[in-house]
Amino acid sequence: MSKTFSFAAVHFSVAFAVGYLMTGSVLVGGTLALVEPAINSIAYHLHEKAWRRIEARRAAAGGTLVAG
Repeated sequence: MSKTFSFAAVHFSVAFAVGYLMTGSVLVGGTLALVEPAINSIAYHLHEKAWRRIEARRAAAGGTLVAG
C-alpha cells in the first residue's frame, strides 16, 4: 500500500508542476493536481475493464493473449 501512496504523491506532484510551469498559477496547478489524477483513475478503470472483456473473448475463442 505504501507503494500506491508513493506513486499517488508523485502523480499529484507532476500534475501540479506541469500546470504551474505552463501557467504560473498555483490555482491552476492545484486544480490539475486534483482533477487529472482523478479522471486518469477512471480512465484506467475503464481501460482495464475493456481489456478483461477482450481477454475473456480470446479465451472463449481458444486464442492466446500475448503479453506486451
